Amino acid sequence: MIAIAPALLDDLDRRLIEAFQRDLPLCAEPYAAMANSLNTTEADLLERLARLEAEGVVSRVGAVVAPHRAGWSTLAAMAVPVDRMDEVAAAVSACPEINHNYAREHALNLWFVVTAESRARVTAVLHAIEQATGLEVLDLPLERAYGIDLGFKPSWN
Repeated sequence: MIAIAPALLDDLDRRLIEAFQRDLPLCAEPYAAMANSLNTTEADLLERLARLEAEGVVSRVGAVVAPHRAGWSTLAAMAVPVDRMDEVAAAVSACPEINHNYAREHALNLWFVVTAESRARVTAVLHAIEQATGLEVLDLPLERAYGIDLGFKPSWN
C-alpha cells in the first residue's frame, strides 16, 4: 500500500491515479480518452501528470510491453573497476539501445538493460560495449517471464 500525503492531491488527482494505475486506454489518443473519462481536458490531465511526476507521486506513465513482443531485450552486468565506473557507465549510456543502467554493491557492479529490434542487434550492442570498454559483459537473457502486478492500492491518509 502506498501512503501519499493528502495535501498534495485533490479529488481528480486521486481518481486519475486509481483509474489508470494498471490500464491505459489503447487508442490513438490515450490522454484524451483518460481526460474524457475523468470529465476534464487533455491539457489539464497532462499538466496534472507532469506535476505528479515532478512531485514524485507518479514515477512513470507508459505501457509495459511483454518481453520479446516488440523487439528484444536482455539484462546485462559488468564488473567495473571502481575508478572507471563513471567512464564505463557513460560509454554504456551512450548507446541508444540502453534503457537505463545502475551501479550495485557487488562484484558485478554495473547493470543495464539493452532493448533493440532483434536478438542479433542486442548481441552486437553488448559486443560493442565490450570493445569500447575492454571489459566483459555478462548477458542475462530472460528465461522465464513472471507476471507481477505493479499497481498498488493507494492509502490517502
